[in-house]
Amino acid sequence: MSAMQEIMADDYRYMSMALRLAAKGLYTTNPNPRVGCVIVKNQQIVGQGWHKRAGGPHAEIHALQQAADNAQGATVYVTLEPCSHHGKTPPCADALINAKVSRVVAAMRDPNPLVAGEGLQKLASAGIQTQTGVLQHQAEALNPGFIMRMQHQRPFMRCKLAMSMDGRTAMANGKSQWITGQDARRDVHHWRARSSAMLTGINTVLADDPSLNARLENLSDDDLVQPVRVVVDSGLRIPPEAKMLSLPGKTIIATANRDETKIQQLQKHGAEIIVLDQKDGRVDLQALMRMLAEQQVNEVMVEAGPTLNGELLQQNLVDELIVYMAPVIMGDAAKGLFTLPGLETMQDRIDLHINDIRAVGRDWRISAVVKRLI
Repeated sequence: MSAMQEIMADDYRYMSMALRLAAKGLYTTNPNPRVGCVIVKNQQIVGQGWHKRAGGPHAEIHALQQAADNAQGATVYVTLEPCSHHGKTPPCADALINAKVSRVVAAMRDPNPLVAGEGLQKLASAGIQTQTGVLQHQAEALNPGFIMRMQHQRPFMRCKLAMSMDGRTAMANGKSQWITGQDARRDVHHWRARSSAMLTGINTVLADDPSLNARLENLSDDDLVQPVRVVVDSGLRIPPEAKMLSLPGKTIIATANRDETKIQQLQKHGAEIIVLDQKDGRVDLQALMRMLAEQQVNEVMVEAGPTLNGELLQQNLVDELIVYMAPVIMGDAAKGLFTLPGLETMQDRIDLHINDIRAVGRDWRISAVVKRLI
């Protein structure tokens, strides 16, 4: 193996370690990205760290503190371009310069088009060798919501569905508990826990009275940031005694109804009411996306009925589908996944790309992205 090949192999090996560190912040860093960092000198790891929580030190700072004087002349592997601006913490680029590192390898550039490349440029101007693109796709997969919000001013929308083998989500009478088994339901909570917000519609609230919180075994409050609960309720029909309004954390009711009496009643029960523009008598979903982005929501997990699921899909607001398929048949009178009027020919169909299928207990989990995103 040549010297260049050895350097490339080391870059991939150490960046893989940095990515594993970044994943430790999967449930805690919102609204910040998940970032990991490894510092290497003379082929020895002298420092490592990850971003644990918004407002706290970034991954590079944790790693530099551990490396101490060994950081001088070292190579730094970080999953995201070091920041160059003052936020809640000082710029990481400045800290790396002050530590006199010799090389910085970043998996990806900052997705914010206003600052992308500035951190790397600052390092290069200080005489530090820089490189990007090592395991970039894996780094992007850790932060789809942060990237979407920075580049398109909306969150990444992940729609979770549970269905029978004949594509049904509830019996004709509306009963849906439980289509899938315990293993699948437990798996759902990992997707909830990594989400910034849970989104549902008023019909689901009225039918199921869901909690929409994340419940993971062996994780304390320090290891998990609960997602914000968001209800699309155009007419403010949510009852004040709804379960989610009594739970810790924030519940946002997105509505087109300006009835002050109803608004004040729900506010007394802990709801945050946000009145948005309406479209065809309902909450404008595009406006809702902008509002969520303004509230620094990165990833949204949708657990809703066929009406809201269909509207989101038709408006090109669904990025990924997580479908749990149970080995049951529910019949043609049962309810389907989406309400999608207007799909009449094969040319109208919505194409998906399946990127993962795996068994979860007795059920199968299918992950797919909408083809327009490929």
